Amino acid sequence: MKICRLLFVVWVFCLALPTLAQQSEAMALLDRVADTFREAGGVKIVFSVRSPEGDYKGAIRLKGDKFLLETEGVTTWFDGHTQWSYLSSSDEVNVSEPTPEELQSINPYAWLSLYNKDYHLKLGKVGGSQDDKIYKIVMTATKRNQEIQCLILYVEKNTLHPLKISMVQRGNKDAVVVFINAYQTGQTYPDNLFVFDKKAYPTIEVIDLR
Repeated sequence: MKICRLLFVVWVFCLALPTLAQQSEAMALLDRVADTFREAGGVKIVFSVRSPEGDYKGAIRLKGDKFLLETEGVTTWFDGHTQWSYLSSSDEVNVSEPTPEELQSINPYAWLSLYNKDYHLKLGKVGGSQDDKIYKIVMTATKRNQEIQCLILYVEKNTLHPLKISMVQRGNKDAVVVFINAYQTGQTYPDNLFVFDKKAYPTIEVIDLR
């Protein structure tokens, strides 16, 4: 009986080895992707989004934890602590202090600070000749209360720049897919670019949600 139990433990351990190796390999790859992004200086990304609510286009400028996100009818500033979301249709701006999890649904790059905890990681296959050019990294939440339950990141192998991000949020079955249409690095942005300037919107209504 002892020998059988020992063989069973060894068998389970051998089955787990590929999963552990994939987790480690995917983590190392994401570390490289994150380092490449952080070392790129200011970054500007032009993107398009396909979602259950509809499709839209936009651009995001990033500098460390700060970002300025511009989409159709909505502009969002985030200075690393405070967020301002301007709605042109109602001429109002909402002020808040989002959690890291809430930022994931606004800024896809928030995964940079979250992928190394509470996510199971593995490498997938894109298929065909694309496997020689593109990495596919699958991040699955280990907790049901996490904002992003599944995130699939497609990365160009030569540059380690993201090409596409697919996300399934908590409570939803359909994915939101972000397509990266242009990716510019080495941009110089002043810090005030990521702060809402009320003087530029003299008639705006400010709604403080903090």
